[in-house]
Amino acid sequence: MSKRMRGDPGRWGLFVLGLSLLGFLVIFSTAIFRPSSPSVSTASDYPVKVPLGLVDPEVPQENPMTAAKIELGRQLYFDKRLSVDDTVSCATCHDPKKGFADSEKVGIGIQGKLGNRNSPTSLNAALYDLQFWDGRAPSLEEQAKGPIVNPVEMGMPSLDTLAEKLKKIPEYQKAFGEVFEGKMTADNIVKAIAAYERTLLAGDSPFDRYLYGKEENAISPAAKRGLEVFREKGRCVTCHEILSSYALFTDNKFHNVGVGMDKPSPDLGRFLATKEDKDVGAFKTPNLRSVALTAPYMHDGSEATLESVVELYNKGGVPNRHLDGGIRPLNLTEQEKKDLVDFMKSLTSPEVEKIGAPSPSK
Repeated sequence: MSKRMRGDPGRWGLFVLGLSLLGFLVIFSTAIFRPSSPSVSTASDYPVKVPLGLVDPEVPQENPMTAAKIELGRQLYFDKRLSVDDTVSCATCHDPKKGFADSEKVGIGIQGKLGNRNSPTSLNAALYDLQFWDGRAPSLEEQAKGPIVNPVEMGMPSLDTLAEKLKKIPEYQKAFGEVFEGKMTADNIVKAIAAYERTLLAGDSPFDRYLYGKEENAISPAAKRGLEVFREKGRCVTCHEILSSYALFTDNKFHNVGVGMDKPSPDLGRFLATKEDKDVGAFKTPNLRSVALTAPYMHDGSEATLESVVELYNKGGVPNRHLDGGIRPLNLTEQEKKDLVDFMKSLTSPEVEKIGAPSPSK
């Protein structure tokens, strides 16, 4: 402060007021006049009712959602003709009756070929920042491309080959004519699938009704105790986030908890996408919505039950030099373990198998 300012409180006050007004104008103009993201729509554009406990997924402006596009995506999602031998659809490994996952340790593709990772649920995949266990795909559109051309999963030689195959099917000729002006391209195929997947939102569970709907009796006393363990002693909430107005149950980050790292040739996880040493053995934090329906668990399907998952974390994961710093023994009591499992069971949404189903008028 200059001597003149120090000796004249009135002038100093005006100076401070001027700085305050300037700061306000900068913040105001930034908030009001900053252009919106060119790649993401606003929440008001989201065409599907979002259940209690969730937020609107972001929708790329280059792939707006319409009822016709969603229905086309649904047809593609359940169609085994997307595979080279007409035996595998998206729903084969992401089955609505199994929480949009499957009951196998690893995915099973064409000709009974085994993948090397567990099939994660498609529920709330629209709320992830990155797709796949290792985060190698930046969007649902890019994710949808992978299984179609994977030689173990659906085995198509290329996406263009699939487009040529679908062009010969009358119902797709009609649907693509309506949605994409007849342009049956690889990009439009995955856009339709991604649009459908953005409707696979699981919320409105007993937990949601308890925490966000203020229904005191929506969950059991054991589940309430389990929620406390989840938030406090178990420290589960560190990665499986619960916020004041919604709960994604993921931090959208990648962590090494040691699963599979004691094998001779472990799956290196996120490292395969980033080539950064810090990502060795790290996998995406999965959301826990309807988790009771999606056994087995972990990226390799190595944990058969929720109880065994709790035991894994209670002992502090599997030691290895890349173990996440937040993974350490929890010292939970037997009752706390049971309560934690009861809480996770309260995350099951009603009628999960009907999520994404067509309306009765279809």
